Amino acid sequence: MAEHRQSKKRRYLTWAAAGAVVVAGAGIAAQTSMAATTAWPAQKTFTGRAFDTCTAPSLNAMKAWRTDKYYGAAAVYIGGKNRGCAQANLTASWVKSVSSQGWKLVPLYVGAQPPCQKSANPEKLTAATASSLGTADAKDAVAKASALGMKAGSPVYLDMEPYDITDKACNNAVLAYVRAFGKELRAKTYRAGFYGFTSSSAKAVATATDRTDLPGNLWYALWDGKETTTTDWPFGKTQFTDHSRAHQYMVNSKETRGGYTLTVDRDAWDAPVAITG
Repeated sequence: MAEHRQSKKRRYLTWAAAGAVVVAGAGIAAQTSMAATTAWPAQKTFTGRAFDTCTAPSLNAMKAWRTDKYYGAAAVYIGGKNRGCAQANLTASWVKSVSSQGWKLVPLYVGAQPPCQKSANPEKLTAATASSLGTADAKDAVAKASALGMKAGSPVYLDMEPYDITDKACNNAVLAYVRAFGKELRAKTYRAGFYGFTSSSAKAVATATDRTDLPGNLWYALWDGKETTTTDWPFGKTQFTDHSRAHQYMVNSKETRGGYTLTVDRDAWDAPVAITG
């Protein structure tokens, strides 16, 4: 996902060395507990194919890609100091227009990255700053989502790139950051989601013993080419059920639709998307 959005081949080599419906899913239970007195909007869930790409495509490209309806949702990088691509197209007007075309949108925020991560990033967390950064970044994420017309009740997926989860101090700092981020999102009536890798960042969240304030929706990167959120699910079978999973199963897929060529990552989606209507 980010390095934020360098070539997937480069990222892989580096890290190896180191149908829409509106429902109230199980992921909501964990998320409403922090805002029990708030009336939560119904979760907007999309089930089907999604894509993510570094820069939000032009309106013409989005319209052309919608014609064959192969994809129904698109992830967009709404903010974060580690967001790697300019977003000239990503405006409130763009969100309104593509939503009217029928697209469902997935807000993605590239927040602070782990202290033990080898790559250089503009923002890294530490044990001392993890909680305060998590809160501050969540406030920024909500402000960015709201400015784009993504309303309360929408999810924000926090992008956490791979790191050594066997480094206990590093892992504890990351989880403190993720908890603070999620807690602040929920306080502002936004749902907490998380993007990570099944061998590292997603695993840290899925296998944490203390579940307090951890996200209720998990978008896992496992590049096995399998378009599913169930048969290759690597964690507990009762975890993140009832429309709370997404799977990034293929990267760097160069595709032409309606005369427009984009290089995208493919996702199988069964999880919340932004509320834009």
